Amino acid sequence: MAVKIRLAQRGKKKTRTYRVVVADARSPRDGKFIEDLGFYNPHDNPSTVDINVEQAVSWLDKGAQPSERAKKLLEISGAWAQWRASKGDVVSIPKPPESKVKSSSKANNKKNEAEDELAVNQKGSEEE
Repeated sequence: MAVKIRLAQRGKKKTRTYRVVVADARSPRDGKFIEDLGFYNPHDNPSTVDINVEQAVSWLDKGAQPSERAKKLLEISGAWAQWRASKGDVVSIPKPPESKVKSSSKANNKKNEAEDELAVNQKGSEEE
């Protein structure tokens, strides 16, 4: 039986959340699964990734193959690095992703203007 670590969809249209699950490769995407490893919410800023690292490493040791997206999530959570390190590979632990900020957003522009004014005021007070 081929076992895969993959994502199962939950939630309504346009507000999807995902469960990271271990399932038989022949079962449907949102169908029966063997074990639930964690949760992924791409709509938060930054995205929320909550994976049980010990269980994920255990399934990787047993030969479970992650999908491409599940592998990225395992890398973000640190489970992939821990599994590779247990195999004897030298692996660097990844940093969490930076928060997404649109450069054209009004809130970001106001924040940048306020920081610039503060810097100019501090610089002017130092010269006096």
